[in-house]
Amino acid sequence: MGTQPKRRMTKQRKKILEVLRSTTSHPTADWIYDQVKQEIPNISLGTVYRNLNVLKEMGEIRELDYGSSHSHFDGNAEKHYHFTCLECGKICDVDESLHFELNQNVEEKLGCSIDYHRLEFFGVCSECKANKNKTD
Repeated sequence: MGTQPKRRMTKQRKKILEVLRSTTSHPTADWIYDQVKQEIPNISLGTVYRNLNVLKEMGEIRELDYGSSHSHFDGNAEKHYHFTCLECGKICDVDESLHFELNQNVEEKLGCSIDYHRLEFFGVCSECKANKNKTD
């Protein structure tokens, strides 16, 4: 694979990145667009999508695609896991640093080389669990 051309940080990219890093909610492109539009009124949704893809290619953000009709984006590009609530759809970071150990264990077991892995947690968040307990 060839090297990616160096991309500059445009005003739009900088604002999109700022908005995305200001939240831990793992928003959709539409939400990001609504926030950025407050400061850059003439920006289009297409521009936001294109710049999210460029930021992803640059390694500045992560795209969380769970096979639904819309992706969520994460301003934290460091390797980490996510928990998704099956009731309300909220996505939150799981602060566990098992990446290296898991990669190493699988490499040893299979005799292969691991570049990366993806592990996601799904269940019911504490708020939905509490609400469900109140109604039971």
